[in-house]
This record gives sequence, C-alpha cells and structure tokens, in this order.
Amino acid sequence: MSSRTTPTVREILHPRSVAVFGASESTDKFGGRITHYLIRHGFEGRLVPINPSHREVFGRPCVPRIGAAPGPIDVAILAVPPEVLVPMVEECGQAGVGCCVILTIGFAETDTPEGVAAQARLVELSRRYGIRLVGPNCLGLINPHHHLALTSSVAMEVPALIPGAIGLISQSGALMVSIHNRAHASGIGFSACASLGNQADLEICDFLEYMVEDPLTRAICLYVEGFKDPMRFLRAAESAQRARKPVIMVKVGRTGPGVRAAKSHTASLAGDFAVIEAACRERGVILTDDPNDGMVQAADVLARWGAPRGDGIGVLSPSGGGVSVTADRLTERGLRLAALHPSTRDRLRGLLLPPQVNNPLDLGGRLSADIIENAGQAMAALAADPDVSALMIMLSTTPFFAEVTRELAKAALASGKPVVTIVMPGSAADRPREVLRQSGCPFYDRLDDGVRIWEIWTAYWRALQRPAIVPPGDPPRPAGAAEALRRAPAGALTEPEAKTLIAAYGIPVTPGRMAATGDEAVAVAGAIGYPVALKAVSRRVVHKTEAGAVRLNLADAASVREAFAAVADAVRRYDPAAVVEGCLVQAMARAEAEVIVGVRRDPQFGPVVLVGAGGILAELMRDVQIALAPVSVERAREMLRALRVWPVLEGLRGRPALDADAVAEIVSRMSWLGADLDGRLVDLEANPVLVRRAGEGAVVVDARGATQGGPSDA
Repeated sequence: MSSRTTPTVREILHPRSVAVFGASESTDKFGGRITHYLIRHGFEGRLVPINPSHREVFGRPCVPRIGAAPGPIDVAILAVPPEVLVPMVEECGQAGVGCCVILTIGFAETDTPEGVAAQARLVELSRRYGIRLVGPNCLGLINPHHHLALTSSVAMEVPALIPGAIGLISQSGALMVSIHNRAHASGIGFSACASLGNQADLEICDFLEYMVEDPLTRAICLYVEGFKDPMRFLRAAESAQRARKPVIMVKVGRTGPGVRAAKSHTASLAGDFAVIEAACRERGVILTDDPNDGMVQAADVLARWGAPRGDGIGVLSPSGGGVSVTADRLTERGLRLAALHPSTRDRLRGLLLPPQVNNPLDLGGRLSADIIENAGQAMAALAADPDVSALMIMLSTTPFFAEVTRELAKAALASGKPVVTIVMPGSAADRPREVLRQSGCPFYDRLDDGVRIWEIWTAYWRALQRPAIVPPGDPPRPAGAAEALRRAPAGALTEPEAKTLIAAYGIPVTPGRMAATGDEAVAVAGAIGYPVALKAVSRRVVHKTEAGAVRLNLADAASVREAFAAVADAVRRYDPAAVVEGCLVQAMARAEAEVIVGVRRDPQFGPVVLVGAGGILAELMRDVQIALAPVSVERAREMLRALRVWPVLEGLRGRPALDADAVAEIVSRMSWLGADLDGRLVDLEANPVLVRRAGEGAVVVDARGATQGGPSDA
C-alpha cells in the first residue's frame, strides 16, 4: 500500500501527470482518443501511455503496466472492459496513483447483483489504498484553464478549449460533453467540467464545494439525477449563496406516478420534487428544465456581469411589433419591465416620437434622420436609467442593419449592465450576427431563449433578497408532548390518534369524544352541546367525505342516532373489509377560511412541513408552500405570505383580516412535531384548519396520519 497523500479535487483537476490505459494512436479506440485529445489541447503535464502492445504512442514512451510508470501518477483514466477494470484499479492503488477516472460501464447502473458487487469492490479498493475514484460510467473531466481534456468524447474535436468562468457538474457523461460542445459553439467557456457517473467515491458535493472556493468559477451548473448526501448539498448551496455564486440546476425526476396521492394530500402536494424545489429555493439554487438554452446561457450572463443589482428589464427594438411581442412574453412570465425615470423620458423626447418615449422602446418612431446615431443614443439613454438593471434587444430588419446593430451593442455593453440580443430574421441578419459575435454581445435566435435567461437571472436576484435561513429556536414542546410521541402507535392513525398527537404540541383541535354505540354518541353530543358533527372511525378509510362517513350540523338526539347507523353502513359499502371502531362526535366549528397544514418525511431531506389552501379543494388548488422542518413562527409567516390565498387571510376587499398569526403558530408547532417524530414519521396532516378572524385563533377540525417503527426518542 502506497503512503501517497489522498489528492484533493483541485489536485485532480490540475494533475501534473496523467496515465492513459489502453493508449494508442487509433482515434477509433477509447484510449487512442483520450491520448489524442490530451495532446491536441496542450496538456502540459507528464503524459504516460499504458499499453503492453506498444513501445511508444504519438512519440511518447509507452509502458506495459501502471507499476512500470516513471515517477508518481496523479490521475489515471481507464476505458477498459469491465472484467479487467477492477484488477487494474487495484494495480493503480498499489502503484500509488492518486485518482482513477473510470469510463467503463457495467457496474451499479446495471442494477444487477454482479454490477453492484463490482462497484462495491471498487469502493473497497478506494478505501484501502486511499485512491480517489471518478465514476465509473462517466465521461471524464475537462479543465480548459489547465489544457486538460480527460475524456474520450468526440465533442473534443474542436480547435481549442475555451477557458471561462462556469463550472459544470453532471451525472450524465453524454450530457456533459453535449452541453460543453453547444456552449463552445456560442463562444461560452468553462472553468471546469466534471462527469461523475455512478459517484462510487467522489460525488457532486466534492466538486461543488471545490467550485464554490475556486476563484476562477463565478457560476455553477448542475445536472443531477440523485444526491448521495442531500444535507451536504444544502450546506454547499448555502456556501455558494454566501459567496454570491449562482448555482443553476437541472434535476430530473420531476414527475412520478403519484402512488401516495390516494392516501394523503400532504404526500401528494409535498412530493419528492416539490421538496427539492423548496429546499433549493431557500438556499438560492435556481431550478430549470433546459440544460442548454436555459442553464448554461443564463450562467454565462451571470458569470460575465455578476449578481443582479435589480430586476427591471429595459427592452428596445427597431420594430413596434418586436417590442410588443417581447414585452408581452416577459410580463406573462412574471418578469418586470423597468419603469423609466422622468429624466430618462425627457432625454428620449429628443430622439423618439412621444408615443415611443417609454419602456419598451420602439426605434421606428425616431425624430433624427440619422438612424445609426439615433439608435446608439436611445440605447445609451435606456441603459442609463436607474431602474434598468438588464437590457434586451429584439433585432428586426432595419436600414443599415449591421451598423445599427453595432451601435446598439456598443452602447449596451458600455453601460456595464447585462444585455441579451434576440435576432429575429434568418439570413438577412448574417452580418448583424457577425457584428454581435465580434463585439462579444450575447445573442440568440429564439425569443424563448432570452426570456428563459431573464427568468433565471430574476430568480437569482430574488434569491439574494431573501433573508438568510435562521434556525427555528427552541421547540414549543408542552408538557406531555414526549409521552404522546412515545404512545403513538405505528401504522395508520385514526383521527382521534392524530389529533391527540397534534394537541400534545399545543395546537387547538375541536373538542370531541369517541362513541361505540348510537346511545353513547347521543350522550357525548349532549355533553358537548348541539349542533355536532359525527364521523365514522376506521383505519382503512382516509378520506371520510368520499366514503360517506361524515354527517354535519346534527341538531338533536334523533339525528345523531340516525347518523351513527348511516355512516357505519356507508363505510361498509365503501370498503367491505373496513372495520368501524366507532364514531367521533365533535363540536361544530365555523370560520372564514380553511387551510391545510401537514408534515411528512422526505426520503432525502427528512421531515418537511407544508401549508396551503385547505379543505376538499386542497389538491385541486395546489396552492402550497413547503419548507424543511422545523421552522420558526417567523418563517411560517413568510410561507403564508407566499400563498395565493394570502389576500384572503390578510382581508380581501374590505373583509376582516383573519388570524394568520394563529396559523403561523400551528405551522411551526406541526413542523416541530414532524421533526421530533423524524424517522418514525410517514405523514401527518391537519385538514381543514379553520381560520377565524384576527385575534380569534384557528382550530384543527380533522386530521389523519401514519407512522412507522418503534417509540420515538423525543
């Protein structure tokens, strides 16, 4: 075993020596292409070809095995058959190699016992020898600043790598090199690119943490299929936010079969991807669904111009139709057109006709006969406005097309504000495209590309405005809470059991008691006071209204007795296997609005809390906010203010304000209940929570849930 120090990610991306297994001069073979690209792109370190059938490759001495390599090897890259891969990695460990980049497939991604076992063997070798692994099932590493093209992809058939400020981390190798190639064609460069494949050893967070610290990286792009350590990812994202380095992510797995939806509103509304969205939103990670025209293009704008200083967008076009279409598209996507200052409009009055003296600017209404000079002056005036933080040029055909384009680009770039140009025409705009290319002004042929860039740019600006995540403080655990957790049964909870847990955390619930017979139900109703509600209790029936198991506004003993028999019969018809344990008789409660508050345990991020529009329309409206649990009361208030139904709680159109503070208290206490249940939690929801007028409180009317495992440690 070598005593070599385990290399850092920085050392792996800046190797002094690289060994290529299977090296040859044939670019039809993996090893040949890797060797060819390392030489083609000017790798300045020591290159060691390994092939027992060759004495030299491209004029470089070739050794038969890694143990015969002269001097230490920082990184070895292997694209060899899976049956010989593991022994070769062991030889690398014995030879003191720092890192193996493994392109070979046939491991855990196959989901076969043999593949899983082979990958486990690689991990064991990594631990034994202190050798780091990238992959398997990856396409390698690219570091343009270090002239390193450590990959077999034909995407490296370009004249030269473009050093840049964007870091790219991808679990998909083919996607990584495709993104790189598409960006290269647009003149966009990278600080480093890493394809991680199965993440047997080094994973997303290792490279993300490096890029957050790397001075050459100013924006980070991620393609993610799954996290090995979700909480570590969130910590790295927080570090990136503090460093004001935008992280833009494409996360696949957005959709799913919705298996849990039939059982739980909370599980349906706070599905796996919704939780990821919430966790990322709180930490400034911007999610997009387009790895090329969204993620990388937006990262290029953010890397070039830095963090946004506002969200106002200035739009200019030689065409009235162009500005109209652009303004509509931006506004429809929730983006804000800058409101021009009176001094800016005064300046524009000397250049444009009165109807055009506003944002967006239509250059067709110019006063000057000199269209070229007029265009530059109008752009300079627009760009100088204090509310304009970004510029969008919609180019349409115009006299002196190339010259006008040059003046617009010159004035826009001189402002120091981010600018994106959309080129509407086809071949008629070939010269303007070349002008933009020479000036270094980003341009695209589709309006959607520009709109998506500003969506991501604006989302990052909004993320920077959010306050830092504040720990929720001391949990509000009343006396008896720990005992209630300990006594909570495993499996599906009945409404009384769920309400017992909820009430133990100081959350108001409607008073009620179980009744085993109709006569007992009448006695309970008399003690509570009419009118009452009556609900059948069965562990197999979750949505009681759907099963006909609820009767409301029962005003006397006869109606209670009749309802008891009716709901029991309805449940048996709904589900013949259901066992009715009795009926819950509870006081009727009325209020001005209904919300849902729920907690569930996400398989990656642990307990999460949800609040949204409630009642039977919860899933139809899908108006929810989600956060990792626990949350403070203050954070719960922020969640409420983000709901579409917030105006109702605030007091819509002269209606009285409702008790949002009471709802925020319930959300916080429910989040602590979920956090304390932790591994035992499946899901728990209070729906509906009836919200009364300000100062009158809120109360849980119905609840359900499910737990697993043994007693809680809380």
